[in-house]
Amino acid sequence: MLPSLGQNAEGGWRLRHVKGDLFSCREDEVLAHCISEDCRMGAGIAVKFKKQFSGVDELKKQKKVPGQCAVLKRNKRFVYYLVRCLALYTNQLKHIKPFYFVIFCGVSLLQITKEKYSHKPTYDNLRQSLEDMKSHCLQNGVTGISMPRIGCGLDRLSWDKVEEMLKQVFQPTDISITVYTLPVKPTGKPSFH
Repeated sequence: MLPSLGQNAEGGWRLRHVKGDLFSCREDEVLAHCISEDCRMGAGIAVKFKKQFSGVDELKKQKKVPGQCAVLKRNKRFVYYLVRCLALYTNQLKHIKPFYFVIFCGVSLLQITKEKYSHKPTYDNLRQSLEDMKSHCLQNGVTGISMPRIGCGLDRLSWDKVEEMLKQVFQPTDISITVYTLPVKPTGKPSFH
């Protein structure tokens, strides 16, 4: 039997980097990316996931909260949706200054000094989602996951920190990770998934 993409021929954990389109991977390859708790998927690579796999109502019915992982089963593959914090304008919360918005992460309340609406994960929240995804993988015999640089496109987390987190979570397992990065555009700016 051939190993799945991202897995060593001997089996075991491996982190592999590929320049290319995540959606060009094999059709039986497990995919993962981050979404907000409201499952809106209105920007970045999430739009492509929503178009290709649909299932927004199915995801919402799972009622996952930040730090958990929602799952769709599509043909031969699982598609993992790592649920991140949902950011709200604080003017929706009368007791907090209007120049801040608040991110709810389970029972934690974090203030971020940005004026505009956005959906930003925290490192703790991302790690919890990765642990939840790892549990599902182990229970279902998944040995390889393909993903973009999760949390590092529109969410602006540090790839060095996220990569280290992937190693800490998955290195003790036989689950290999393949990270896809789009090639640099002719403008010199990297493309983000």
